Amino acid sequence: MLNQTISKVDPRDAKLSMAHFYVAFIALALGGLAGLLQVLVRSGKWQLPFGIGYYQVLTVHGVLLGLVLTTFFILGFQFAAVSRTAGALSNGARKTGWVGFWLMTLGTAMAAAMILLNEASVLFTFYAPLQAHPIFYIGLTLVVVGSWVAGGAMISNYVKWRKNNPGKVSPLLTFMVVVNTVLWIVATIGVAATVLLQMLPWSLGWVDTIDVLVSRTLFWYFGHPLVYFWLLPAYMCWYVVIPKVIGGKIFSDSLSRMSFILFLLFSIPVGFHHQLMEPGIDPAWKFLQVILTFLVVIPSLMTAFSLFGTFEMYGRSKGATGLFGWFKKLPWGDARFVVPFIGMLAFIPAGAGGMVNASHQLNQVVHNTIWVTGHFHLTLATSVVLTFFGISYWLVPHLTGRVLTKQMNKLAIIQAIVWSVGMSFMSGAMHAVGLLGAPRRSSFSTYGDAAQAHEWIPYQIAQAVGGSILFIGIILVLYIFVNLAFFAPKGEQEFPIGEVADQAEKTPMVFENWKLWLGITVVLILFAYTIPFIDMIQNAPPGSKGYKLW
Repeated sequence: MLNQTISKVDPRDAKLSMAHFYVAFIALALGGLAGLLQVLVRSGKWQLPFGIGYYQVLTVHGVLLGLVLTTFFILGFQFAAVSRTAGALSNGARKTGWVGFWLMTLGTAMAAAMILLNEASVLFTFYAPLQAHPIFYIGLTLVVVGSWVAGGAMISNYVKWRKNNPGKVSPLLTFMVVVNTVLWIVATIGVAATVLLQMLPWSLGWVDTIDVLVSRTLFWYFGHPLVYFWLLPAYMCWYVVIPKVIGGKIFSDSLSRMSFILFLLFSIPVGFHHQLMEPGIDPAWKFLQVILTFLVVIPSLMTAFSLFGTFEMYGRSKGATGLFGWFKKLPWGDARFVVPFIGMLAFIPAGAGGMVNASHQLNQVVHNTIWVTGHFHLTLATSVVLTFFGISYWLVPHLTGRVLTKQMNKLAIIQAIVWSVGMSFMSGAMHAVGLLGAPRRSSFSTYGDAAQAHEWIPYQIAQAVGGSILFIGIILVLYIFVNLAFFAPKGEQEFPIGEVADQAEKTPMVFENWKLWLGITVVLILFAYTIPFIDMIQNAPPGSKGYKLW
């Protein structure tokens, strides 16, 4: 059974979590505004004022929402989760957490300043040979190092709990945090390597050229597990929090842990499925990584099975009959459930789109079209971000000693509906026009009045409509956040932690065997990357000098 003795996050840890949330929601405001400007420009009906460049705005949007909002929110949530389930952080761990926070904040400010000064319009992926100012790369390095420091603080709390509770299974939520932190640390080694060893010396002029293929391979070694680093905190909410919110039980503690371990094993050696169209990588290795990519479907299906098992068990316990009678028994008036549930539903088409992207032949149809952007907005910007909003609606008042009022609960449900409508327009149009060949990462253009480009314009207007609705959703969520952080009535807001169903199997201790899981992870990574990497270096193409195209 889970350790249920701790019911609140320690107030000192709550301050650390809230500091992360403040940065995350500021990033949401600025990144959301940049997104609105983007879709308006792409509609062809509006132009950016004051000489602001489209790609500058695109970079702000991607970096602030894809990297800053997510990383800060996840670390804030994970600090709270560890404090709530494994006990308050030690003074040393808390200080370490603050060091990590300030390193990340400083790095974010440095990178953001360079983007705003138009010295780093290199987009969210910052592919070489586009070259940014060295301060941009130094800022990115500080963000990664700061996140490692913060992750170390969380892992130390887990280690302390294990020492104090020998032979016991760790609290489920803390275990999940450790898996996600380990995944992040292993994955970010790739991006740290390309930034520190390739991009920084190149941007400083210490070397003249950069190996683009190695750089992109190192980026995608990080870039795909990054998606799971975003997704797993949403899964933490779905597995552990939602059962308690609806009044049910966790379907299976063992299954929950197993799915997280599978994500750790199969999420990293799959980066080549982002490089299926790139020369220089042997097709056999691409094929291997596509297979490993499809293995990630297994823990996703396990999650769906577990969640709907929980919902059905709860509904039946309330007297539901028939195949889908349980569906009506769910708490449709509770934002803590409804908002993440919409995120879960969005993950069904999002996951299907991901399987298209990872399939070699189908990828040729959609590669570098705005279909991919539409997929990205279903996975991250709907499934993950809506779940994050759902978490913040109870976690922020829990941390600030306030309560989620009926008015804010109602507004939160309205916000989620507004978001869903906006995303249906925007992502739906992106998917459709991507199949017609419309490119991604491009400003408005009719390509010399080409007939095909004119076919795309109605879809781009639909994207602008959807983006405008989404921006209203951002205004609503910012209003709710400020209310819950500063103005809501004082009181006790629950941090819901589910209990495991009585009939669930006992959790085996093998899940706590980190030597085993890390060993398998390392073997899989070495298997998937060593030979292709040696091949890339031995048969390297000529290096590229830097380009600044803005």
